[in-house]
Amino acid sequence: MSRVAKSPITIPAGVAIELSGQIVQIKGDKGTLSAVLNDRVGIEIDGQIINVKPRIEDMAGWMQAGTARAVINNMVTGVSKGFERRLLLVGVGYKAQAKGKVLNLALGYSHPIDHELPEGVTAETPTPTEIILKSANKQLLGQVAANVRGYRPPEPYKGKGVKYADETVLRKEAKKK
Repeated sequence: MSRVAKSPITIPAGVAIELSGQIVQIKGDKGTLSAVLNDRVGIEIDGQIINVKPRIEDMAGWMQAGTARAVINNMVTGVSKGFERRLLLVGVGYKAQAKGKVLNLALGYSHPIDHELPEGVTAETPTPTEIILKSANKQLLGQVAANVRGYRPPEPYKGKGVKYADETVLRKEAKKK
């Protein structure tokens, strides 16, 4: 049985939830998110509390209920507080600049990289070597951060590349003569 599915979700003030069949739509200050839930999952809204339960009490039902509860909780957090992901550029000449919906990156290649941000994701560059990505959608934000990191992942010998701010790069010892 899923322990995640058993804990209720508290709805903060200013967040509205709409349920039609298996489609959940959540509206808040940061935007609107929606998700289609599995048929094995049932949702009960009790005032300011959401409970997620499986329709059939078997292992697969509890697994889907735990997943649905996590998805709904991330959506509620996203539309009320939002999510952010920090990336650091490590290397000589590595820099980033946000220009509207385009993130301009200089990562040691012979050409600059223009990464177009999808709808719902914004980028800030407080310093040339730091990128802050913000969004209400946690899944989309993680995918965009992984795509930006994928242009130049950190390498283990000098640590150069694009890395997450909370990531530690395991360093290798250089080759001995």
